[in-house]
Amino acid sequence: MSSSTAVSSARERLPGLDGIRALAIVLVLSYHLFPGLAPGGFVGVDVFLVVSGYLITALLLAEHERTGRIALGRFWRRRARRLLPALALVVGVSATAAALIGGDVLVGVGWQILGAATFSSNWLAIAQGASYLEQTSPELLRHAWSLAVEEQFYLLWPLALMALLLIPRRAPRVLAVAALAVASALAMALVAGDPAADPAAASTAYYSTLTHGGGLLAGAALAMARTPLSSGRARTPRIPARVADAAAATAAIGIVLAASALAIDAALAYRGGMALVVALTVVLLVALDHPEGRAAAVLDAPVPRWIGERSYGLYLWHWPIIVLMGSALPAVERAGTGGWMLGAVALAASVALTAASYRWLEQPVRRNGLGLLRRPERHVGRLALAGGVALAVTVGAGAAVVRSPGASSAAAAIAAGEAALRAPTDAPAASVPPQPIITTTPTPPPSTPPGEDVLAIGDSVMLASAPALTERFPGIAIDAAVSRQMRQAPEILRGLAERGELRPVVVVALGTNGPIEAETLDEVRNIIGPQRELVLVTTQAPRSWTDGVNSTLTAFAERYRAVELSDWRAAIQPRLDLLAGDQIHPGPTGGEVYAEALAAPLTRLASLPRVTDYLPDPLDQR
Repeated sequence: MSSSTAVSSARERLPGLDGIRALAIVLVLSYHLFPGLAPGGFVGVDVFLVVSGYLITALLLAEHERTGRIALGRFWRRRARRLLPALALVVGVSATAAALIGGDVLVGVGWQILGAATFSSNWLAIAQGASYLEQTSPELLRHAWSLAVEEQFYLLWPLALMALLLIPRRAPRVLAVAALAVASALAMALVAGDPAADPAAASTAYYSTLTHGGGLLAGAALAMARTPLSSGRARTPRIPARVADAAAATAAIGIVLAASALAIDAALAYRGGMALVVALTVVLLVALDHPEGRAAAVLDAPVPRWIGERSYGLYLWHWPIIVLMGSALPAVERAGTGGWMLGAVALAASVALTAASYRWLEQPVRRNGLGLLRRPERHVGRLALAGGVALAVTVGAGAAVVRSPGASSAAAAIAAGEAALRAPTDAPAASVPPQPIITTTPTPPPSTPPGEDVLAIGDSVMLASAPALTERFPGIAIDAAVSRQMRQAPEILRGLAERGELRPVVVVALGTNGPIEAETLDEVRNIIGPQRELVLVTTQAPRSWTDGVNSTLTAFAERYRAVELSDWRAAIQPRLDLLAGDQIHPGPTGGEVYAEALAAPLTRLASLPRVTDYLPDPLDQR
């Protein structure tokens, strides 16, 4: 994302590099701005890391070949001139806008600004327990984690390379770095574990330089093996040009397919998915370096080159813009058509701001550096812009930190629900043992079943709704926990059955945190038995699996007489402003909507004759 496109060598430009950057940033933008377009578009970051490791190492090796040394001070100054101006502008502008908007977008903004300023965002995120998978808090500068990984590489790698160059032969140097890249990929797989069961561990694996730095090392190993900027490098191709072009096309298509198939919360992404993208990027770089190939010319066309040269700015701007827009427009749905509209506006704004920053801030600083201060009368406009950036950073960061709330609205809603469940209640706590029903004669039902007849199993959305549920259904039993998924429901229900805590009506609301399978719902129904009624609650979340979850729940409810659907999504859609900033967790009034959405199917069940079943309840065979 931040590698320079200019190189001081006989060859002015590594072939196709800007086109690879363009491919990478398109994947990242698709992932963040357009829901469902590229579920695995986050792998674009891995492509960037390989390119950065490759180019930076090639530059350092070329300098060592020319001068016999690596000028660390000059290298770090070039990196600072490339990275800091645009980053400072983005931090200042976005922090100021966040301070004006207020609310959830300011949660944790202090440590985020500190992390961006010190290139330690990834480690601070791990220390804060921030989750890349659970996006319940709209972190303004979440994307700075990857800049931190790169900058830590820029700081340490030249020192390591100088030590490696003391080894007389090239092969051991390359093998050592390649082995470290493989070790990093293996460490990611081990640390991540099962992301669905432990999102915190997966986030640590994703953020850590040790586990997500394999791409940088792979690119560095490739540059050490090929020395692409060496003046004495042989340029005789070993394979035909058409083979190299075919390999380049295959690798690029493979990267796009990976971006279409992988998911950030799937184990496959950590157990080889991102490593595969790294390998494909290495293949692409090798193929593009063929002197007679045509693939590099395609990627060096004007449009890909323009995008690639500005990929750093596009990466910096797009994320704060979409977060700020979501916070400023809480009633606009972030999934479906609404999400695509927000993404289109965010993309247009990102392109405009990137182009302006690249032309009037980044390029002048890269060309002149501190030279702007030597003849200030010639650079009044640029110095005024630099002063404006410094003022924006200072004022925006200060105002954002001062206004930062202690917790997000989602966290506050969940905490209120937990407190409501801990509070003492006068309602009877004992469950009503289910008995076989041997009559079909309807009796006048109450408007809804009493709370003592209802057991509710849910996730953090149900937790946030707990105050309203306990008020609407006195005596209801609620078993809810953060990050719970539908695949955990059978185990939970078996445990409740063994303790005799099942009730005549079981409510299951577990679709927020991942996709579900109809087989799991069949298992749930078998566990509770035919003498109990089941209510399934649809999901409201701006996530890629939401529509599939709700379709599965709806189809299942239509199959069975004793299964009803509580359509929470339809009930809250007209009132998204009643949800927390994540458009998932209800506040107090939203919780009342949740309770009423549950009352409707309970009333339908109560108005129908109870199920006739002459067979004993399988759960009573103990």
